Amino acid sequence: MTDRLPIDDALPELITALRAGGRAVLQAPPGAGKTTRVPLAMLDAGLTPGRIVMLEPRRLAARAAAERMAETLGQRAGETVGYRIRGESKVSRATRIEVVTEGILTRMLQSDPDLPGVGAVIFDEFHERSLNADLGLALCLEVAGALREDLMLLAMSATLDAGPVAALMDAPLVSSEGRAYPVETRWLDRPLGPRARRVEALADLVARAEVETRDMGGAVLVFLPGEGEIRRTERLLTGQLPGHCEIRPLFGAMPFAAQRAALAPLSDGRKVVLATSIAETSLTIPDVRVVVDMGQARRARFDPGSGMSRLVTERVSRAEATQRAGRAGRVAKGVCYRLWTRGEEGALPGFPPAEIEAADLTALALELALWGASESDLAFLTPPPEGALAEARALLTMLGALDGKGLITAHGRALAALPLHPRLGHMLVTAGAQAAPLAALIEERDPLRGAPVELALRLEAVRDPKGFAARRPYEVNRGVVERIRSEANRLRRSAQDGEDMSPAAMAALAYPDRVGQRRKGDAPRFVLSGGKGAVLDDGDPLAGAPYIVAVDTDGNPREARVRLAAQISEADLRALFADQIVWVDLCEWSRRDRRVVARRQERFGAITLDDRIWRDVPDTAVAEAMLDGVRELGLRLSGAAARLVARVELVRAEGGDWPDFSESGLTNQLEEWLLPFLTGVRSAEDWKRFDLLPALQAYLGWDRMQELDRAAPGSFITPLGRKIPIDYGSDIPEISVRLQEMFGVTRHPTVGGVALKVTLLSPAQRPIQITRDLPGFWAGSYADVRKDMRAQYPKHPWPEDPTQADPTLRAKRRG
Repeated sequence: MTDRLPIDDALPELITALRAGGRAVLQAPPGAGKTTRVPLAMLDAGLTPGRIVMLEPRRLAARAAAERMAETLGQRAGETVGYRIRGESKVSRATRIEVVTEGILTRMLQSDPDLPGVGAVIFDEFHERSLNADLGLALCLEVAGALREDLMLLAMSATLDAGPVAALMDAPLVSSEGRAYPVETRWLDRPLGPRARRVEALADLVARAEVETRDMGGAVLVFLPGEGEIRRTERLLTGQLPGHCEIRPLFGAMPFAAQRAALAPLSDGRKVVLATSIAETSLTIPDVRVVVDMGQARRARFDPGSGMSRLVTERVSRAEATQRAGRAGRVAKGVCYRLWTRGEEGALPGFPPAEIEAADLTALALELALWGASESDLAFLTPPPEGALAEARALLTMLGALDGKGLITAHGRALAALPLHPRLGHMLVTAGAQAAPLAALIEERDPLRGAPVELALRLEAVRDPKGFAARRPYEVNRGVVERIRSEANRLRRSAQDGEDMSPAAMAALAYPDRVGQRRKGDAPRFVLSGGKGAVLDDGDPLAGAPYIVAVDTDGNPREARVRLAAQISEADLRALFADQIVWVDLCEWSRRDRRVVARRQERFGAITLDDRIWRDVPDTAVAEAMLDGVRELGLRLSGAAARLVARVELVRAEGGDWPDFSESGLTNQLEEWLLPFLTGVRSAEDWKRFDLLPALQAYLGWDRMQELDRAAPGSFITPLGRKIPIDYGSDIPEISVRLQEMFGVTRHPTVGGVALKVTLLSPAQRPIQITRDLPGFWAGSYADVRKDMRAQYPKHPWPEDPTQADPTLRAKRRG
């Protein structure tokens, strides 16, 4: 090997650990040389007779690493060191080290789980926590435990949080301190406002950095989130930078020759590299002395608008910012300019989140089903979220990739073999090669600006970019169109011929949960087959369409705005989904109509293709639906029912084993006590007339009613034998009774040892006195009451000693 690198000091310890236990975790900072030195050191040490397979998260990094190692051996890629990436392979029988992108390892494992001919697997840049790397490590750990005890596993990380990986692998942690020169950090003086034009601000910062560091020499490395920002910054800097500066973009989708140019040193002048996070750890750019960091990165996140993972722009973590700054200190002291203030740095997250926590898990669910394991069977560093995984499996079932038991089908195996999201794979397998342009289009950014949502316009632009630009008034992104065309050609080669169908029908295959039916009304609002809502702009050509397929939306969970769609006919819909269109008997409470509504509907998911009255609906179905109406309308207790409820709650409060008669308790048990009595009740008006007392009495049963009458009787029997209801609605049970009816009563009435509150009434039924001590009332204030009552009601008896008088409700006889 040529120049000595920092990783070289850690290689003996690493080789010893791998030879002793077959597993290790290597932590080494960016630029230490681990990617190109470690596989060659393992090969030189003769650790395994099999091939060494190293995973890289990006195609550019895989190819660059393989070529750099081959160059070290004085060879070309494809001899001792080779690589395999999507659409390109350089390997031979002589290849001992094979650098692959992460998805290729998954295919190797699914094809031959025992990995024949492979002696070691290296997971490079594992700190990036891509979904494929997490899955690949989990599968390799199971293979090593069950099939291949000799399989050597090594995870390499550029950050200091490698401990959990070592614990998961039960492997020693080997660290390389690296070699770094001091890097001065320069922050903004004040924060950029929320409406600041960040790309323009970054371009100004790059121009300033170039002037302030011109005497230092070396390259300027600028970190941006994606191609769009790189191209805009390139345009802004052209003319701002002096003639000795050469601007070189660097991102994954650019041609390989242009990528090589960005990495190659200049013989004269100064190089300004505008790069994505690909230059953060995966690639080494020689002679970088200055870093300018925009502070953003693209991450794969589940996009509810597209139903798949999309790259979204997020703030970098502190770990990523540290790695980026470190690129300026590899060969000499350097400077890092940051497009944020020092105070804002504390708000950055410590580390980037694992992709498995927020990405679309449909492909993962398919791989697990193909492997024949559940997520709990495998050793994931971060377990996949249960809810997201359940949604993914529901979609796979809808696509026919999983059967009703969650097992993979033959169709699912075909989808797993394609380098596409299962949605698009299903479309390609079913519709054949004709679907290739649409699949490529859906995967890419929208190639049109200012156009309506119609999918057909995009396909027209892809088929004939020049002619489209001449015919249509919309701006066409030629770079995006060329990428779509190139990907479509690649997909055609892996597809068979299929039945001829419209673009809308093909889109529906990929998005069976996004078929939209226009709601009634003037506004172009749609209900989607998956149950969500969507809306179009009033002036869009598809606004009046009865059915659409919403391929992309803004992801609003309540009512998403459609960004890309196609109009589909009902005939196409019925032909595509005949096995999923079913008749549903629907009997439910309508909040709008305030009654039970019974319909028979022909449905595809949440959309209704035909709707008829259900005339012979069973009484039990109506009663069950009415329960929802009761929950909405609330319990309506008559006087007798309310008193019964109060009596039960009184004895229950005293510790008895009684059913819960509180409003919430009764509502929670409606099916048990109310359902049998709801026959014939189907509207709010019916409920208003309904008496709950018989149902409540039946709920208690005869024995309990007798027990209740003893513990908390429902009425007080007056001396005349009349039953007066006892009101238990307040803290103290009470009755209201005519004063003259209580003549002769010398002991105060009680219930369960508690003195009743007695309201004594006049002959006109007006309250005279409230008492809980009737004997005390007779002996005390009765005399004053007698005086007033004799004046008001002279025809009624008012004896001086009421304790000796007979109770009466009559007036005095005429003499």
